[in-house]
Amino acid sequence: MKKVNYAAIDIGSNAVRLLIKCVNEENSEEGLMSKIQLIRVPLRLGEDSFTTGEISKEKAVKLLRLMKAYKQLMRIYEVVDYRACATSAMRDAANGKEIVRRIKQKTGICIEIIDGQEEAHIVYDNHIEQLFESGQNYLYVDVGGGSTEINLISDGELKSSHSYNIGTVRMLSGMVKDGVKEQLRADLEAIAKEFAPINIIGSGGNINKLYRLAEKKDKKSAFLPIKSLQDMYESLKVLSKEQRIKQFKLKPDRADVIVPAAEIFLEVARQVQATGISVPTIGLSDGIIDSLYTNHTGQSNSPG
Repeated sequence: MKKVNYAAIDIGSNAVRLLIKCVNEENSEEGLMSKIQLIRVPLRLGEDSFTTGEISKEKAVKLLRLMKAYKQLMRIYEVVDYRACATSAMRDAANGKEIVRRIKQKTGICIEIIDGQEEAHIVYDNHIEQLFESGQNYLYVDVGGGSTEINLISDGELKSSHSYNIGTVRMLSGMVKDGVKEQLRADLEAIAKEFAPINIIGSGGNINKLYRLAEKKDKKSAFLPIKSLQDMYESLKVLSKEQRIKQFKLKPDRADVIVPAAEIFLEVARQVQATGISVPTIGLSDGIIDSLYTNHTGQSNSPG
């Protein structure tokens, strides 16, 4: 097999990503997959969806333009197969399906609006079994702009998978329902009671950034102690968005969501009494490409 390029488009509540990876089965020394392009554009679809119930005309136009650009990039990189997934913001938007239809008509790109369970499974199926030790219990926690996906893995086996409408953009918009918070706490308490001790594996751009910013961490094992996360949270939450940008060199679209992300991870850790969070750099886009490679049968979503 020669080198083959696959692509994933992740249409999230905060940002829209294009990830392109090269699969090279002939060179095992470099690893099976290597990232050759990653583009992230912060459209903030959730700002519209969570507050008004639909995506604004302006942001729908921007999304269409972005899909046209991503299509051209996939052509340039000779992508043989792709999958485009939209998550929480598009799920909640009353006009989400209509926007998807228009993008398909104008660009040929087929976007799937996936539910929380599917999102959680794509992330879990990202060949992460090498992270788990036999006999140990893990929570794989992926915090996004609109939702948080939590997978429970015990002794290498997936025991449960849940999605909660608690995300960073949704929190900033003040649109997280109390009942959802209570359900998350109740579920975590039940998990802790049956499966303690529990290790947490964190996913998403915010936990990766928090890990890089933290002073005290284990770089060798990519482990972030909860005390270090708490200290980082305390340092960030007292600052304005502009101060966070200047002091910690954060991008504007990261500077506000990083605080509610830390709150979510701290809450999960508190409920299951975890001492820290392992932070491998894997997420939904990686899971999409892994599933493309695994399931590739010759039926191509080639961008043309």
